[in-house]
Order: sequence, then C-alpha cells, then structure tokens
Amino acid sequence: MDEQQSIYFDFLKGETLLIDKPLEWTSFDVVNKIRSMIKYKMKINKIKVGHAGTLDPMATGLLIICTGKTTKKIELFQELEKEYTGTFVLGATTPSFDMETATDREFSVDHITENLIREATEQFTGNIEQIPPIYSALQIKGERAYNLARDKKKVELKSRLVSIHAFDIIRTNLREVDFRIVCSKGTYIRALARDFGQALGTGAYLNKLRRTRIGKFTVAEALVIEQFEQILDYFLKNKS
Repeated sequence: MDEQQSIYFDFLKGETLLIDKPLEWTSFDVVNKIRSMIKYKMKINKIKVGHAGTLDPMATGLLIICTGKTTKKIELFQELEKEYTGTFVLGATTPSFDMETATDREFSVDHITENLIREATEQFTGNIEQIPPIYSALQIKGERAYNLARDKKKVELKSRLVSIHAFDIIRTNLREVDFRIVCSKGTYIRALARDFGQALGTGAYLNKLRRTRIGKFTVAEALVIEQFEQILDYFLKNKS
C-alpha cells in the first residue's frame, strides 16, 4: 500500500473515478454503490454522483464516475472516443442483440469465410447510419425503450449518424468473431452486431463486450468495486 500514502479524496469538491464495471451490473448500480460507500464511510449526507456513459448489464469495462462538482464535466467525458473489444456470434439473432434475451432465429453459416468477415467490416467504418436497439435506455414519450420492448409494445427508433474509426477482426473461430472497435459517442455495439450479421447473411448477436478506453482513460487504470472500497478504507484510516 506504499503507493497509496499520498491518497487524498475530496468527493464534494469533485473526484473522477475510473471503475471496471462488473458483469450483470447496470451503470446505475455502480453509481449507487459508489454513492452509498461515500455517504456511509465519509459521513456525507448528500452528494452528487454520476457516470459518463452507460454500459449495458452484459458488458464490462471502463466506467467514468464523477462526484460533486466534477459531475459538471460528465458531458465532456461523454463526447470522448470509445474503444471496445468483444465477440460476435454468427448464425443466430436475439431480440436484444446480445445475451440478455434468448435466440429467436438461426441461420446457416456454411458460406462464411474469414475473408468475407474481414471484407464486411469495410461497410461499417467511417460515418454510418445506425438504428439503436429497441432494448435500450432511450426514451420514447417519457418511457424507456427497453420497458416498451419487454411489454411487447411497438417500438420505432430513428437512425442516427455515428462514426466507426476502427473495426478490427482479432480472431475468427467457426461462428465466433473477436473484434476491436473504436467509435464515437452514441454508437451501439449491439446494433453493430445486428447490422454485421445482416451484411453477412447469417444474423449475429453480441456475446461479450468490454470497454477498454474512453479518450485517454484506459481500463488498465480502473479499479474494481472492491479495490475502490479498500482504498477508501485505507484513506479514512490514515488521514490526519
């Protein structure tokens, strides 16, 4: 813990925390956990805590958490370029475009080759139009789209312009395609899985997703929740 000797927190003035979001946690789960720890351990009755860019429950990786006056910088952080790694599964689709829902259709992958997969990425680089997933937190007349989708109500979302700066294929193994994507704010990797599968004529869904970078901030610098709690306890124990 020697490198922590100089740790100092001022959550009301504002801190920027890099957290590695656990699988199956929502981004708001992380915010609520951090806020609860700060309020309970620091004896602070009221404090602002927010995140700078949602990660889906089935995704892991970098989440920027802002506290106190630093929450005013959230919009600036949201504008930064994002980097993701993950896996698409070819030959099937799900309603949510990821593992949150069960597969609803299956397709042949007999015609798929590695060259075909790599060529398909060229359709999804640069500025592209993308329709967000219906299982998303976007609001439609005051209601979250995912609530409407789960209630089997009709959901229509308009396409939006997003930018894919890099779309690299890391590995292919039968139906699995590992990728690295660098993109702009507002890009849905789940929607890219849908569109990528359609381009290949196989269908596809997102099996794994990890956010590895936001602007200059990397997941290698991030703390898991338990590490943040340990450092916070250490700070409280050793502050003068």
